[in-house]
Amino acid sequence: MDYTLNQLRVFLKVAEVQSVTKAAEELHLTQPAVSIQLKKFQDQFEIPITEVVGRQLYVTDFGKEIVLAGKRILEEVEAIRYKTLAYKGQLVGRLQVSVVSTGKYVMPFFLADFVKQHPGVDLVMDVTNKTQVVRSLEQNEVDFALVSVLPGHLQVERVALMPNKLYLMGNAAYREADNPGLSLGNLPLIFREKGSATRQAMEAYLAERQIKVGKKMELTSNEAVKQAVIAGLGVSIMPVIGLRNELERGELEILPAKELPRQTTWNLVWLKSKRLSPLAEAYLKYLEEEKKQITKTHFAWFANY
Repeated sequence: MDYTLNQLRVFLKVAEVQSVTKAAEELHLTQPAVSIQLKKFQDQFEIPITEVVGRQLYVTDFGKEIVLAGKRILEEVEAIRYKTLAYKGQLVGRLQVSVVSTGKYVMPFFLADFVKQHPGVDLVMDVTNKTQVVRSLEQNEVDFALVSVLPGHLQVERVALMPNKLYLMGNAAYREADNPGLSLGNLPLIFREKGSATRQAMEAYLAERQIKVGKKMELTSNEAVKQAVIAGLGVSIMPVIGLRNELERGELEILPAKELPRQTTWNLVWLKSKRLSPLAEAYLKYLEEEKKQITKTHFAWFANY
């Protein structure tokens, strides 16, 4: 057999997405290029590794065995790379972080310089909803998680990174409605999905103020809520961290509301029982030394709100 690692990677991606077209998109290759590499890889075996039924590509039982073996091969190749860098005195390994969706405006700034300083570090950052973030943390699938509300049922350690402020947001059309008599109950409200920390904060605020919700919409991402508010579909209580450009352009307005903003803290957390790798320990040391400067450099604007 004389297949290449590149051919193996192409096959594994095709097997994962079950489509040459999708594999080409994710690998940033042309469809013909992926087809050629897949054919060359298939030519190494007398037994089919894929088959097309109708217009759908499937991996054969033999192909599934190759997938399992191929993953182990690539893991060993990666291990060799890590060991080579380690012998050269470099910090190496894979840093895995799970981030709640709004945290995508925060976490990259606390990772960028660390990753640049250590070429042997591979970063895996999963941006998802709070429920999945907590699940990943609970099942020990990640080194760290970024949350604004600590998971109460888990024993965790934490590093506080920066504040998180939530305001009532609307577009310019609601400016004239801004007065002491503004009633949230008379405005269409846009919520995040159930389980979201932003939604929990919004529901807690409404409950404390005994505000009865009238028209209500539910969207599944902070970006979707932001665009809906800009379009004038309604108002929402949102973290200001992801709204800098829209506020500066006047697309969004902070609407006055009693007992707002609500403030929480962006925390990087990990399981108290977790045995941290040397890489994870080095990252925590980096944060303790650099987090104030990172906040000052990239989030000075945040103090204005």
